[in-house]
Amino acid sequence: MRHSIALVTGATSGLGYAAARLLSERGWQDVIVTGRSLAAAKDTAAQLVAGTSKRVFSPLALDLNTAASVKSALADLAKGGRPIDFLLLNAGLVPTRRRVITAEGIEASQAPLIGHHALSVGLLNANLLSPDARIVITSAEPARGGVPMFRHTDLPAFAAKDYRGDYTAAAEALIRSGPKVKYAPNTAYADAKLMIAWWAEALARRLPAGMAVYAVSPGASNATNVARNAGPLLKYLMIPIVNLIPGMNQAPEVAAGRYIQASAFGTDVSGQFFASAMGKFSGPMEVQRQPHLLDGASQEAAWQAVVNVSGVDVTHPEWLRAVSGRHVGHGALAADSDRGSRPLL
Repeated sequence: MRHSIALVTGATSGLGYAAARLLSERGWQDVIVTGRSLAAAKDTAAQLVAGTSKRVFSPLALDLNTAASVKSALADLAKGGRPIDFLLLNAGLVPTRRRVITAEGIEASQAPLIGHHALSVGLLNANLLSPDARIVITSAEPARGGVPMFRHTDLPAFAAKDYRGDYTAAAEALIRSGPKVKYAPNTAYADAKLMIAWWAEALARRLPAGMAVYAVSPGASNATNVARNAGPLLKYLMIPIVNLIPGMNQAPEVAAGRYIQASAFGTDVSGQFFASAMGKFSGPMEVQRQPHLLDGASQEAAWQAVVNVSGVDVTHPEWLRAVSGRHVGHGALAADSDRGSRPLL
């Protein structure tokens, strides 16, 4: 992959800011940094130039909660006409104690995925990704399970109970936090990160040969704004306790380094979810192979639900042969997710 143009969402602070800085230090020629307003993006670019003495940062206005903002950002990128080599979809948040629905009818912690999907597919459809582009999207350990206080929704059981076995309808209900969803912030967070892992697998099947996508957990890094909306129990009790435990927290630069590491992975692991080993939140990453992550029916349901909510899908027929003609039943396509050995990385 060429180290030419990278785009980082959520770059105004935290891991996105750290990742943008790391990219400049590793020789990237143009690092596009996004903020919810152009003023915020310009301020971030200026701070990065001042901190690195590298004039490689370009500001871009992008509010992932608003479809119009994503379309405007795509139009701005199209004017430049230069394809992106590394797309880092970093923006996200921890949901609040009370349910928050965006103006476009999406549960707040699910909204970044909808915006990231519209951005990624928009770039793909407009041929604004280079032939060997890499896409990294932020997930987190709760998607795989085994994290105290966080438990994701059992999608097959939820679909069977309330949606007559329709996985897509159940996934869309989770994205919208519909009336049949019993809201709990930690569950909403785990669901959002699991939806991302499923989405990455589904996108991998739709990318042209040469491109690749990975869902990556940066691991624990509490010196960021990610938990700004978290409830008091998590913010003032759990996080301070975690900060005292060796190996349970890491500097933003270390966490953001996982994104940069993943940008060099090959197409043979495209779609995979990389996170810490079970029971850990730092250290080497490994591919997660829990059965619920590898369920092809859930992956395809997540994709279709995101398409339904965003109104955006891949439009190039020749790229869809990888999924056309296949029966996606319970557990189908799981073999596509099992690509050989899973070494620690």
